[in-house]
Amino acid sequence: MLGQFGTLARQLSTRRAAQNSAFIGRGLEEFFEKSQRLPVSRDQTGRAWSASELRQKSWEDLQKLWYVVLKERNVLASQKEETRRLGIPSQFFSNEARIIKCKKTMARIKSVLTEREIAWRKASEEADAASTASTASTAAATAPTETGPAEAKTA
Repeated sequence: MLGQFGTLARQLSTRRAAQNSAFIGRGLEEFFEKSQRLPVSRDQTGRAWSASELRQKSWEDLQKLWYVVLKERNVLASQKEETRRLGIPSQFFSNEARIIKCKKTMARIKSVLTEREIAWRKASEEADAASTASTASTAAATAPTETGPAEAKTA
């Protein structure tokens, strides 16, 4: 179990050593953008992922994207808490738009995975029904016919 977690952590890590590309744990600085408690300038951010874009992604890509967005939400939550702790009014610093984008993306990932699960369940139920029907028709065709009492007397 721990080995799988370490492998996943190495895949999701944003920092690698220059020479040997080994994993370097970062601790609490993972919760802050550019190692600053609060960003000095506003960086241009992208948009939320659309469901149609997410439907084209593989399971592994969706899982990695989920953890990237989760990490972004944690960074934004840390910044929000830091502004509250320092008493900075929200009119001077707010990441609500980015938080909403993260929430939308995570909700869309969940809906895409739910769609896939429903499709998988439906396909497996249809396959089970088809195999049950073919087994029943094969059994009926190969079953010996029983002779009734009238037929047994005439034979």
